Amino acid sequence: MKFLLGSNPRVGRVLTAFDAAEALRLLRSDDPELIGRRDEDESIVDAVFADVSMPGLSGMELARVLTAFRNPPALVFITGHEENALEAFEVGALDYIMKPANADRVDRALRGIEKNKQQAVPAGNGPKPLEAPAPDDDEVIPVELAGTTRMIPRKEVRWVEAQGDYARLHTTEGSHLVRIPLAQLEERWGEAGFLRIHRSFLVSLALVTELRMSSSGYSVVLGGGPPKELPVSRRHTRELKDRLVKAPRDNWGQQ
Repeated sequence: MKFLLGSNPRVGRVLTAFDAAEALRLLRSDDPELIGRRDEDESIVDAVFADVSMPGLSGMELARVLTAFRNPPALVFITGHEENALEAFEVGALDYIMKPANADRVDRALRGIEKNKQQAVPAGNGPKPLEAPAPDDDEVIPVELAGTTRMIPRKEVRWVEAQGDYARLHTTEGSHLVRIPLAQLEERWGEAGFLRIHRSFLVSLALVTELRMSSSGYSVVLGGGPPKELPVSRRHTRELKDRLVKAPRDNWGQQ
């Protein structure tokens, strides 16, 4: 991996560590370049490529430490096991590479890191912490299906249903259970047009075709497949109506 990264023209410098503890010591070291990045309020390094299985702290445990940094680096996992994809998603990994790695796959990961960095640091505005993905960036969610990991594009998700500490993604082809709380998806996908309408439901606003009112309260009907009606809780009604009704009306007035 050091060779593949060092051979890529996108990479300026590669630092290596035997395990997670050494990696953390390295990131807190008195290296002049790393100190300079801290002084300029940047991420200490642009990216961390971490093996999932390491002596002592695992790659997942290292990731949870890194996400607590003020400006966390992009995280890419290297693994020989597909089942790690779900946990990688949970801890906010930008990508994961199956072993054995090759130059093309590493370059694809680096392109993703560059794109993420450009979105997080708009030209001329100076560095700032990483932001949520832009709406045009279609996140891919790994799901387990009979021992096979399938990649589900976010744009295929019509609504998400809470199931304890898990969430069920509903698409036109069926549903998929992922090990991530609904609240985390609500925060992660808010900028991509998903809105919480109930303690149990997160919906794609672009697919809402009707807002219905009855004696029991409001509900929405989703398109993009067989019509699906979902309840709207009272606490979420105001925001939903604002997003569905007020914004289009304002836009009409500007035309």
